[in-house]
Amino acid sequence: MDALTATLFVHAAATLAMGGAIWFVQIVHYPMMALVPADAFERYERVHRQRTTFVVGPLMLAEAASAALLAWLCPPETRWLGWLGIALLAAIWASTFGVQVPLHARLERGFDARIHRRLVATNWGRTGLWTARAGLSLWLLGAA
Repeated sequence: MDALTATLFVHAAATLAMGGAIWFVQIVHYPMMALVPADAFERYERVHRQRTTFVVGPLMLAEAASAALLAWLCPPETRWLGWLGIALLAAIWASTFGVQVPLHARLERGFDARIHRRLVATNWGRTGLWTARAGLSLWLLGAA
């Protein structure tokens, strides 16, 4: 297996895993946060952040590294798709660290329905972006 093919497989695996994770979070996990009792919410949020980082951190790093490598390894006729993937990923990371992480930090001080609604609403953007990346990663894999 050559470097491009191996990178495409790693990239697709990481991106599809993140795509699945974000849909689970958006449809199941985030809405259920409102059901956690107020006296347990701060601890729940803190543990949620720790465990989520443990699961998605390595996937996000693998996705970013393989996306950067694809922009380098893709043949000239599909290199623009690699750069499109990086642009989508940059938007995801900007949303994650500029919007969702600060909202989680605020929720760690206690449940706030307004902040929770904003978290759920703004996460739809990441969900859409990761869904687009998942499709792109499959298309690149199929085109190889």
